[in-house]
Amino acid sequence: MDTLRRQCPWDARQTHESLAKYLLQEAYETLETIEAGDYATLREELGDVLLQVLFHARIAQERGADGWTVDDVADAIIDKLTRRHPHVFGGVAVEGVDDVRANWETIKAAERARKGDAEASILEGVPFGQPAALLAYELQKRAVRNGLPDDLITDDGGAGGGLFAGVDAERRRDADPEIDLRAAARRFDRRVRAAEAKARADGRDPRALTPEQWRAYWGTDRPRD
Repeated sequence: MDTLRRQCPWDARQTHESLAKYLLQEAYETLETIEAGDYATLREELGDVLLQVLFHARIAQERGADGWTVDDVADAIIDKLTRRHPHVFGGVAVEGVDDVRANWETIKAAERARKGDAEASILEGVPFGQPAALLAYELQKRAVRNGLPDDLITDDGGAGGGLFAGVDAERRRDADPEIDLRAAARRFDRRVRAAEAKARADGRDPRALTPEQWRAYWGTDRPRD
């Protein structure tokens, strides 16, 4: 990164803001390899994500006394993981995952209090920049973990209320709505493409099919993950 920042005109002009979109793109490309089970390519995609971390750290380092390095990034996450896992690195006893989650929320609340955010919402820290299904899931999960009754989750009228309730239904059965919705989208994509292939085999243009013809080619062979 030091060499690239000095010798490559494109790398030299990048900022945290200009690189932001690449962080998102690389994360989604990594997710696609996981969904496809392509673990050989996963190694390469994780490298692309790591590159973004190194790039941002190198830019921050150039700010001098006001900046930080990739070592600072590593130190910060080590401190955070150690602090939030007292059952591993301390003397706290837990009986299962539920205890770990409860401790996690208590520790995060204490961290907010130390930062002067004692009156912060229980939803503080849930990023609104994430996909909508995942955002709804994280908000619901955080609220319930902090005492909000389940029956109040879907007491939310207005546009999108039905979708929000759908996410809640997935959450209640311990499913991940973002991953499941992506899986449903992939199944739909495969089914449309299969119907198109059948139409072309019959000499028909899929774009000119009537609704009845679409139903005929749709068939009953539902694709699976």
